[in-house]
Amino acid sequence: MRLILVRHGETLWNETQRCQGFSDIELSPRGREQAELLALALKQEPVQAIYSSPLKRAYETAQIIARMLQATSSRTLPVKADDQLKELNQGQLEGLTSQELLAYYPDLMREWAHRPATLILPGGESLVQLQERAWQAVERIYKAHAGQTVVVVAHKFTNLTIICKAIQLELSNFRRLGQNLAAKTILEFGEKGPVLTCLNDIHHLKIGEREKTKGES
Repeated sequence: MRLILVRHGETLWNETQRCQGFSDIELSPRGREQAELLALALKQEPVQAIYSSPLKRAYETAQIIARMLQATSSRTLPVKADDQLKELNQGQLEGLTSQELLAYYPDLMREWAHRPATLILPGGESLVQLQERAWQAVERIYKAHAGQTVVVVAHKFTNLTIICKAIQLELSNFRRLGQNLAAKTILEFGEKGPVLTCLNDIHHLKIGEREKTKGES
């Protein structure tokens, strides 16, 4: 299976650096533009299935990709929502800005800096728990689509935990990996296990920005 792992486009909460987690925030106008550019970058891919977190920002990104692929081919690609692909549940931290986190939860933020993998967020979950459920989704998708190309649209922490599991990187080192908004990462699943062949590709966004700048000049 060729797994194209996608992070959703921007939301207003991304712009203001608020914890989103399970909060169901939709894409901003810029986020929709990013999703369109990502969809264009995927239009030549022989995608046979699309899965998504059910949260609006991911599901809408997946729908934009599905519409593009359906418009450029005879494929019918309904987006399949999967609860196990949701973002990290951040509990009481949902909606807080980075400045508010430091002000209200200084001890927790110190712990997050030093032992992020097993730290259970108040009222939420840990990265270990997230990785367990997200990887269950990946295994299920792999069994259903061995030998096929599949798009999975999820979230920053969800994707990072999947990548860490795939390449056997300790979760405590997740910060060594990039996962930008509307980025795509590719994992090739074969007999010897998954291989990371593309990480955090945002080339399509850079091209889009250049074209937009030309049009305004």
